[in-house]
Amino acid sequence: MATTRTATTHWEGNLLEGKGTVALESSKVGTYDVNWPARAEQPGGVTSPEELIAAAHSSCYSMAFSHGLAGKGYTVAALDTKADVTFQPGEGITGIALTVKASVPGLSEEEFQAAAQDAKANCPVSQALAGVKNITLSAELV
Repeated sequence: MATTRTATTHWEGNLLEGKGTVALESSKVGTYDVNWPARAEQPGGVTSPEELIAAAHSSCYSMAFSHGLAGKGYTVAALDTKADVTFQPGEGITGIALTVKASVPGLSEEEFQAAAQDAKANCPVSQALAGVKNITLSAELV
């Protein structure tokens, strides 16, 4: 069954001096301020499209990794994923660095690395972001 999730953005003003709000409409969990300085300089308590992409990518990757391991008969004790999305003004999103640390009882390092790469390749958000030329993964079994 397909699902659709919705977010909306209200923007006022030009790119550099304007501001907006993005609302997570489907879940109703919040409305967040967005602006250019948060995107190209310092966040200052304001989010950016890249931070929202990082949240989507880290959570989707974690789900895909956990699901892939469960399919191989393993139970994840803990999985912590970080996504760093790099934005270069004038170029766009130039890279995404995924970092994962996991505790999976009984899993060998070789199986872990293979499963980590498989999750990177098959996570729906990774696939949606295929236009980003440099998506890296660092995976550590702890």
